[in-house]
Amino acid sequence: MMQQPPLLCFYVYIVCLFSVGHIHSQYVFKTEYFEAKLDHFTFLSNATFKLRYLVNDSYWSPDTNAPIFFYVGNEGDITLFVQNTGFIWEIAPEFNALVVFAEHRFYGESMPFGNKSYDKGNIGYLSSSQAMMDYIDLIAELRHNHNKQFPVVLFGGSYGGMLAAWMRMTYPASVTGAIASSAPIWQFPEMTHCNSYYRVITSAFSRVSPNCSDNIRKSWKTIDDITKTDEGKSWLSSTWNLCEPLQSSENVTTLRDYLDNVYANLGMANYPYPTDFLAPLPGHPVKAVCKHLLEKDLEGKKLLSALFQGVSVYFNYTGNAKCLNYASAYQSSLGDSGWNYQACTEMVMPICTDGKHDMYEVSEWNFTEYAEDCYEKYGVKPDPSHVRNLYGGKHISTATNIIFSNGELDPWSCCGVLHNMSDTAQAIVLADAAHHLDLRASNPADPESVVEARKYYRTVIQQWISQ
Repeated sequence: MMQQPPLLCFYVYIVCLFSVGHIHSQYVFKTEYFEAKLDHFTFLSNATFKLRYLVNDSYWSPDTNAPIFFYVGNEGDITLFVQNTGFIWEIAPEFNALVVFAEHRFYGESMPFGNKSYDKGNIGYLSSSQAMMDYIDLIAELRHNHNKQFPVVLFGGSYGGMLAAWMRMTYPASVTGAIASSAPIWQFPEMTHCNSYYRVITSAFSRVSPNCSDNIRKSWKTIDDITKTDEGKSWLSSTWNLCEPLQSSENVTTLRDYLDNVYANLGMANYPYPTDFLAPLPGHPVKAVCKHLLEKDLEGKKLLSALFQGVSVYFNYTGNAKCLNYASAYQSSLGDSGWNYQACTEMVMPICTDGKHDMYEVSEWNFTEYAEDCYEKYGVKPDPSHVRNLYGGKHISTATNIIFSNGELDPWSCCGVLHNMSDTAQAIVLADAAHHLDLRASNPADPESVVEARKYYRTVIQQWISQ
């Protein structure tokens, strides 16, 4: 089976839909729509579509040199990011900033062709370069409305952080500076080893206890061994309270894929306080999971029973889940389809495991198989060098006014910028921090590294604005 690059930012699919549908709005904004060009790179068509953006002007002083704080939308519904990027809201009043959260084309409500947006004849307009031009045009429109060249500071996490960094590098006349948090701009062929992502996930579990990651590594074969028989499938279905009993090898594969994503999401959402970003989780969720996997000699059914207790932290922390719905978690959603297409064109992010330096079984990166599957699904072939050629790869020493921040607990730190690229394109590594924790709202449990980083961001943003 082809190994797709994981969704960068935040969600196992059903969890995302749940979160978006149950937002308790902490921040106030207006919903606006911008007529974006369907194709920015041709003069042969004037077709447009409505790009959604969310805006708050209650802090703004447009008669001064007050900035525009512009959140660069990721691969998902923009309303989720509004509620989980509290840092922007916290500093907007002191900068008298206009707050804008712009949605990425082909996600959320920004569907150029409605429910036919993912048809093969339409989805070709989904790309990072098209999305960035949407944002550049929107910025120009916001400035034009007041006839002033307001400074624009970009904020983005994960894929949004990648776009923020690339926008500052590509369009420096339009963008004053960028905070690019957890931005894996080097998770591409010939830039980062394909095993790096899973090694960082494993390190988060090993950090709690080597026994935890060792037990997870043993569990894959144990699951296969026990489910070879109908009796074993029945035992695991009952013991794990599976909503859909295991009846075939395909069911077992789906369950294994589910576990793979659970561990990845636990690594990304390994925050020091309770959150419901990916799922309702306690603070330090990896530690909570590993608490059930600390014994060294767990084997067979005893191992899988303990593993279920750990996995329950992810799918049933609230106690409201009636069963483990491993199958429906992979029903396709719009976000899934959009990212899978991007992964089949330009976002070619090699992922592999070796079973030694990670807590998984051996799974090699097979680009040929990957490309064939992409062609079968979308009629396109991925270009592994596209991003490197377009945005410079590791040759970005001319970049300026960018902060690349990465949490050492975050799996995506494997392929982020960890060293300064120039005097003002700086790298910050955040101890004890997970996926773009620095962009979230302040919390008393925040590690000191994040508290200090946010203070530094304020200083740097003021410098950018004053230039």
